[in-house]
Amino acid sequence: MRETQSTCPYCGVGCGVVIQSQGDQITGVRGDPEHPANFGRLCTKGSTLHLTAPAEVTRQTRLLRPMQRTARGSAPTPIGWDEALDRAADRFADIVRTHGPDAVGFYLSGQLLTEDYYVFNKLAKGLVGTNNLDTNSRLCMSSAVAGYKQTLGADAPPACYDDVKHADCLFIVGSNTAWAHPILFRRIEDARRANPAMKIVVADPRRTDTCEIADLHLPLQPGTDVMLFHGMLHLMLREGWTNPGYIAAHTTGFDALAALVADCTPDKVAQTCGITVDDLLQATRLFATSAATLSLYCMGLNQSSSGTAKNAALINLHLATGQIGRPGAGPFSLTGQPNAMGGREVGGLSNLLPAHRDMANAAHRAEVAAMWGVQDVPSVPGRSAIEMFRAAADGEIKALWIACTNPAQSMPDQATVRRALERAEFVVVQEAFATTATCAFADLLLPATTWGEKEGTVTNSERRISRVRAAVPAAGAARHDWAIGVDFARRLEARLPRRALGVGTLFPYEQPEQVWNEHRESTRGRDLDITGLSYGLLEAAPQQWPRPEHAPQGRARLYEDGVFPTADGRARFAATPYRPVAEPREDRYPFSLNTGRLRDQWHGMSRTGTLGRLFGHVPEPVLQMHPQDMARRGHAEGELVEIVSRHGRLVVPVAASAELAPSQAFMAMHWGPEFVGGRASDGRPMAGVNGLTTPEHCPVSKQPELKHTAVRIARAELPWTMLGMAWLPPGQALAVREALRAQVESLPFFSCVPFGAPGALKDGAAQPTGVLLRVAAHGSPPEAVLAEIERLLGLGGTDTVRYADARRQQRRAVRLQRGQAAGDAAHVVGLLLAGDTRAEAWIKALLQDQLPAQDFGRQLLSFQPTAPVAVAARGRTVCSCFGVGETAIAGTLARCAGSDAARLAQLQGALQCGTNCGSCVPELQRMVRIVPAAQPEAA
Repeated sequence: MRETQSTCPYCGVGCGVVIQSQGDQITGVRGDPEHPANFGRLCTKGSTLHLTAPAEVTRQTRLLRPMQRTARGSAPTPIGWDEALDRAADRFADIVRTHGPDAVGFYLSGQLLTEDYYVFNKLAKGLVGTNNLDTNSRLCMSSAVAGYKQTLGADAPPACYDDVKHADCLFIVGSNTAWAHPILFRRIEDARRANPAMKIVVADPRRTDTCEIADLHLPLQPGTDVMLFHGMLHLMLREGWTNPGYIAAHTTGFDALAALVADCTPDKVAQTCGITVDDLLQATRLFATSAATLSLYCMGLNQSSSGTAKNAALINLHLATGQIGRPGAGPFSLTGQPNAMGGREVGGLSNLLPAHRDMANAAHRAEVAAMWGVQDVPSVPGRSAIEMFRAAADGEIKALWIACTNPAQSMPDQATVRRALERAEFVVVQEAFATTATCAFADLLLPATTWGEKEGTVTNSERRISRVRAAVPAAGAARHDWAIGVDFARRLEARLPRRALGVGTLFPYEQPEQVWNEHRESTRGRDLDITGLSYGLLEAAPQQWPRPEHAPQGRARLYEDGVFPTADGRARFAATPYRPVAEPREDRYPFSLNTGRLRDQWHGMSRTGTLGRLFGHVPEPVLQMHPQDMARRGHAEGELVEIVSRHGRLVVPVAASAELAPSQAFMAMHWGPEFVGGRASDGRPMAGVNGLTTPEHCPVSKQPELKHTAVRIARAELPWTMLGMAWLPPGQALAVREALRAQVESLPFFSCVPFGAPGALKDGAAQPTGVLLRVAAHGSPPEAVLAEIERLLGLGGTDTVRYADARRQQRRAVRLQRGQAAGDAAHVVGLLLAGDTRAEAWIKALLQDQLPAQDFGRQLLSFQPTAPVAVAARGRTVCSCFGVGETAIAGTLARCAGSDAARLAQLQGALQCGTNCGSCVPELQRMVRIVPAAQPEAA
């Protein structure tokens, strides 16, 4: 077995991993104990990476060779690399010659490596001559970028992970860190254990798992963060809690800000934010008077029509109190994607240039043009993500090149995005997975390498650069993203008027290290100077920037000397007034829809969605509502509701959640058309959760307000329902899921997800995979559709018992299978319930939990909602690592006595839950509080 050190491809914590491989197959993964981001720890997603990479998954989901469509809507056919890239170069060159360079656009990803980013940035802005290059980091971090630049002068997070253990107060706002950055949350738990006096404040509209560790939760109304921060500064000024000496020596613009917040009185702030004056005062006191305050923040601040203002208003508090530039203090923006930081470093947004240079700065453009050896870098501003797809929808952008991202799932206002993809004359999708929604719109599909195959670098939230290394060869004919860009660029050079000043190609790279070395030189003298680094140093260990030439090491935290990268060396207070959300609740749309992450999933689930066990914690797409709202409207748990916004509609089941306040709703960002959808009454497809979200965005950062859309919610009148489930061979399950989805996409509602076997995670063991299909309609679909669904679920043979009543539109099919050994119990391995599906309440558990079913006989075909024989269902999975369900946890806790900490320890000793990655610990702590303790026996 071979072991290769690399980096996790999920969130921005940037955990080190050790990939285990044999030949061309990845066989295992563990945390790298030497990596300073995680010291060997991994979350549920990272610890199952190897299970997303076996041959069975690769064959069913990966894009393994170039493909082309000769007509929109047709099935793609294979094409060679040379022919594919020549076709792309011909089409792009023709469009540029005919319509100008701004008629093309490039849309990239925060999951690309720094070398990939650099090549495409140079290709667009240097070779083609357009600034129409943006990335999905626009949906993720652009408000953080703008907030840092507006106040501190540069896009450079000033803190580091070690600051968590030095902080006396943690102020977590707009971040469910426990789920979005689980390994950083483990550090927070460690810091609290080491320093029980540490205070933690969490400001979030929802009571998330992160709140389990909080001393104070501020359940503010969506979008009111700026008012909260201004109100805190108002109180700091009133109580004398600012740091006048720091303000005078190191900042400018404070008087204007002080005048602005004078009107943000405690009563006004409390009323606007929906919190109490006492809680506001307590939060302010902790922030201002603690010896060291560290703020951690993420999408709740960024994904907003006031995203830049939110970021800047929080940074204002750090500057006003001097809580910056020392251990345990500072505003620390948590990066959402594994290399959004690297993309920012190379200028991978439409308003940026390499090494934190600005497109609007003529001197910066001249520096980059000279460095690249081109005539100029265009001065016309490029289009951001929202603007780019609007322009394509309006016919202004004719060609789109999309790499390593899935805008047909992740962008807001999906109606416009899909119109753009349909209207564009030529769409290239450069992608590792063939199953993303965007692939269906591509004229040309180019297979790219992915985690375990790639070589290059990434930068995490604390400015630490890590190597990404290949453990196995590329799958099929896939190529590295940077190499695809280089090959395309060289072909395009021969077809476009020459912009280069010298002879030869602008893209002389044969290895990723050559690309990185050019990027390194671009940083010389800049705030992120890495001229003291090399691939050799990065091979030895991850390194933080800045690290200029001859510096002995990188800098852990910034601005310790109080000098900032601005013209006068001073930080700048930003006096921006509070503005409410772009789409306030009103009578027609009385609910606030929030979107966010699940604990065990990642983005559009092209990778995590291949692994059934990661669906154990949240098995299916649901809309969460406050229990009072559900009761008031008469919604039952699991009932289908229709969500309608100004931008689209979606049908999903509803579930009660005490995490939410009344008039608020939540749906996970991951649920795209690959997993949930259907066709609305007007015939248009429903495109997942982002078919609902608003394109309204921050005027400075251009980041859309994915955290708030006004919606209405009503019962979906779809009387005919169907549930189909089956265990399937690992080499077929994912392909069957795709085929099932194709059968039901025209119906008013479907969801189609994998599920996994109960029990602990076993390295190297084959992972049983099941598929669950849920459908609703006004009436039964044609017999041929139902027969095909049964066939795909393995229910077409003579070993299936069935019942059908076409007149009443009722249908049952159940398949049992015995184990190999004599005396083995029979288990349900496939089922279909159509029409009356109330028996789901017990028969679903028989299949999914692999419970003995031989005693049920023909009762398996019954309609009764309660089981004829008691069924001991496991319930929802809480601990993914050991496959522990909520039923077992509740039963064990009922026998545990003592303090909350003692009961948690007893639970973990009995079931092991929460003892591996720790991601489930906050939920376990909540269950400890809820489940009554065992009573001591009477003497």
